[in-house]
Amino acid sequence: MASTVANDVQEKLAALGTATVHEAQGQTGAMISTIKPIDPLRRLAGPALTVDARPSDNLMIHHAITKARPGDVLVVDAKGFLEGGAWGDILTLAAQQAGIAGLVIDGSVRDAEAIVEMGFPVFCRGLSIKGTNKEQPGQVNEPIVCGGISVNPGDLILGDRDGVVAVSPGRAKDVLAAAEAREAKEENIRAELKAGKTTVEILGLEPTLNRLGVN
Repeated sequence: MASTVANDVQEKLAALGTATVHEAQGQTGAMISTIKPIDPLRRLAGPALTVDARPSDNLMIHHAITKARPGDVLVVDAKGFLEGGAWGDILTLAAQQAGIAGLVIDGSVRDAEAIVEMGFPVFCRGLSIKGTNKEQPGQVNEPIVCGGISVNPGDLILGDRDGVVAVSPGRAKDVLAAAEAREAKEENIRAELKAGKTTVEILGLEPTLNRLGVN
């Protein structure tokens, strides 16, 4: 799926981080917190190529790789199934050959050590040594639910150590502006903390503490 988000916008949002982006778009777009990178040092950014797969079956994942464009992120709804590694080192190599930027899967993967060594960003719900089948139908490049959120083909997917967030392309510029404003505000807070103020003072929390009777 070709990205409709300008490269500079994508890069800036990725640099700001998933937590900041999530807050900047009204605390929306965050996947369930159990979907995490198998290598915490890997970051992910790119347009979603969505995959609707059946539990314990990766046929549609193999098919999706043949439809991918360089820079795509495979986003797979594997129905949260944990007792089967729907992705491993062979699919990782196939994805790298296709220029795919990374994988987000609401399910399990295996061959984690090899994937980390290959330098491919994988975000998943779990790990399982068990294999999967290649027999069941599904869909590619259709709206899905992954990690508890709706993901449309072409949505900007960002992933880092904190988790995964999706951004609608039509909102990307506004989200970037809000994220940059939030980052500037937090820089001011850091400066005030270094100058000796407390977070209670900076954030104006004293009235709330008094109302709750906290001494």
